[in-house]
Amino acid sequence: MPELFTWEFATNPYPAYAWLRAHAPVHRTTLPSGVEAWLVTRYADARQALADARLSKNPVNHGAGSGRTGIPGERSADLMTHLLNIDPPDHTRLRRLVSKAFTPRRVALFEPRVREITDRLIDGFAGKGEADLIHDFAFPLPIYAICDLLGVPAEDQDDFRDWAGMMIRHGGGPRGGVARSVKKMRSYLSELIHRKRADLADDLISDLIRASDHGEHLTENEAAAMAFILLFAGFETTVNLIGNGLYALLVLPHQRAQLQSSIALGETALLATAVEELLRYDGPVELATWRYATTSITLGGQSVAAGDPVLVVLAAADRDPDRFDQPDLLDLARRDNPHLGFGHGIHYCIGAPLARLEAQYALSALLQRLPDLTLAADPDDLRWRGGLIMRGLRQLPVNFSQEGGAQL
Repeated sequence: MPELFTWEFATNPYPAYAWLRAHAPVHRTTLPSGVEAWLVTRYADARQALADARLSKNPVNHGAGSGRTGIPGERSADLMTHLLNIDPPDHTRLRRLVSKAFTPRRVALFEPRVREITDRLIDGFAGKGEADLIHDFAFPLPIYAICDLLGVPAEDQDDFRDWAGMMIRHGGGPRGGVARSVKKMRSYLSELIHRKRADLADDLISDLIRASDHGEHLTENEAAAMAFILLFAGFETTVNLIGNGLYALLVLPHQRAQLQSSIALGETALLATAVEELLRYDGPVELATWRYATTSITLGGQSVAAGDPVLVVLAAADRDPDRFDQPDLLDLARRDNPHLGFGHGIHYCIGAPLARLEAQYALSALLQRLPDLTLAADPDDLRWRGGLIMRGLRQLPVNFSQEGGAQL
């Protein structure tokens, strides 16, 4: 049995997950927080669990231990009523309301803004010959994008960047640092909702205020919780998608060269499959968010008792050789790729279209403007952020030719 949740494990968890798939595919373990939970590692079991209505998202089904699960600080900040914490029929109602605001049309109209933010960020370091692609690029891009989409005024967005940075820095450490940032976000969002009620605009928070379902409006707490989770779920996942993806391309130059050649020819097909493959190969969400058995169930041959937490290990399921051919190989042209990176079932990621847009343009712009990017550190010296749900690098230092920074 390999040791789990160490710093060595965080650097490369895939051998441990391979062992679990082979020997203990549904495994009960004690998490660093002291909570006991089931880890689900095989693809078939994972897909079943993600769509199983007997596995609730509501922490009340975990009873007294629920304070140690979920997002730190969300309970004390009165931010529990969001899509990651509720079940039907409330989930059905709130998701339908949010979907009216978070439409493919809005994402398509948002593409020029994503391009503008991306190019501005690259402009900021293209003349220096070096950068940290996490701090300088992968982190600020989704923060500014989701703030724009929500309708956070430009003069307030740096505050969100600071709060988000604290959440990332403390994600694998004391929950207090994250909780303080959550409370600050909650206070700000409540104030912003009050302001926008008097002056609705063309943004997501205004749409949440307008949204109704058979005459039933979102409450203020629901609107604040929904805005919070769209921000929380929409920034770190994309940070890690871009960061992990760029790292994979830097250490696998043949795959990167193939993608660069395709982009240079103006093709889009390989870029689209590349993002899906990067989601599968080393995705931003290592474990799906918490689920709790509402009744005794059998999962992967194991008896899971009512109230037990269940964590679906997406990183393990997406490298299951029973579902994916040569799963430990990065193949940017992979076609048969029903990965679980965005989840499955009714909790499938509502922001998936925006994440795909940001990742595709981020990779395309960097590989075109800075074609000779090289990793400026030994891969063994890079550090991955500790934590339970997310998987991402702390830094990604690179070097490149300064003259590669001419504006597209």
